[in-house]
Amino acid sequence: MADSPRSGPATAGAPAAGHGGLGFDPAPGSPDAVRALAKKLRSSADSLAETSRVIDALVSHSSAWQGEAATAFRASLSRELPRHLHAAHTSLAEAARRLTGWHDTLTAHRALADGYAARASAATTEEALTDARRLAHELASEHSAAARRVADTLTATAERLAPKEPGVLESVWNKIVDDPADALSNAAAILGAAGAAVALFCPPAGMAVMLVAGGLSLAALASHLADPGFRKPLADGFTRGKFDAAFWKNSVTLLGDGLGAVPGVAAVASGARAGTIAARAAMAAPEAGALAGVSPGANAFARTTWNTADELRKVESPLTAWALRSSTPEVRERVGVAVAATGAATATADYTGDDKAVDRGSTAVDGTRLVLEDGPTTAARSARLWTLVRT
Repeated sequence: MADSPRSGPATAGAPAAGHGGLGFDPAPGSPDAVRALAKKLRSSADSLAETSRVIDALVSHSSAWQGEAATAFRASLSRELPRHLHAAHTSLAEAARRLTGWHDTLTAHRALADGYAARASAATTEEALTDARRLAHELASEHSAAARRVADTLTATAERLAPKEPGVLESVWNKIVDDPADALSNAAAILGAAGAAVALFCPPAGMAVMLVAGGLSLAALASHLADPGFRKPLADGFTRGKFDAAFWKNSVTLLGDGLGAVPGVAAVASGARAGTIAARAAMAAPEAGALAGVSPGANAFARTTWNTADELRKVESPLTAWALRSSTPEVRERVGVAVAATGAATATADYTGDDKAVDRGSTAVDGTRLVLEDGPTTAARSARLWTLVRT
């Protein structure tokens, strides 16, 4: 028996299994699932918006919450948190909007796909079936391209949602910006070690570097003392007996700043005294002008500052000198450089991460160095300075 017109095209074309007579689904996807996901993302975005608003109010020192607990809470917040919350809200809201648009597109595509499937199923000629399948393939291409665009947009949105880990240089820069006082302390320690090493081969250059390090230590000392957040663990330790890690870290840092500044301050003070005396003597001469003392005073200041700094540089730690009493001066100088290098190492470690074990270890090393080396050396230099002033 001859095939009927209805059965002929179905036999000659693609299998009827699948999306009607098309044999494939030109617009796969579930509009209901997309709509549900968009709704969840929109709800999450709204929650982040409210959280961001609350955090902004707290960080801005709102009068609604004041006191010690409020101060501690604000100090514990990352400075990046409000920015990340805002970015997350923006990204999720954008993702919800894109998915809502995709839901509408998917719904329209599926309606077309159903129409093409119905046409294919109802086709009575090969030409009609081919035309329905051609339209379905065109829809499939358009649907696939639209899906890729939405996927790319959502991927970009997800990348903006999670903050990227900063690189090494960016991380170091962020720490310097976040805590400039600590940056000054670390720079002073690194320059102090560099100056001690350079002084082995070129004493004038090494001394110049060490003077700069002393100036940075003084600046760090002033910056730390002016910071209420830095002073708080120290006050809690002395008034409440709260001797925690922050107390010891800040105590060691402050003591290190003070001891590091002593040689430079002493040299400048000695030079200022000599410069003042020379300037007064020049101005006391008969027919001396008002500016007669400037040049002699400046020369005396520079010369005395330099000489005093050189004398103080040569002063050894009493403990090191005793422990190495049978060694040569050159060996003792190298040991001094090695001890100073531990300060540079702990300062550098401050920029390698936020490991608490490393932080505690650095504090212990710095504290030990202050007790065994820097403290005795500063005491010996102070005694030497007193001798120089009296002569």
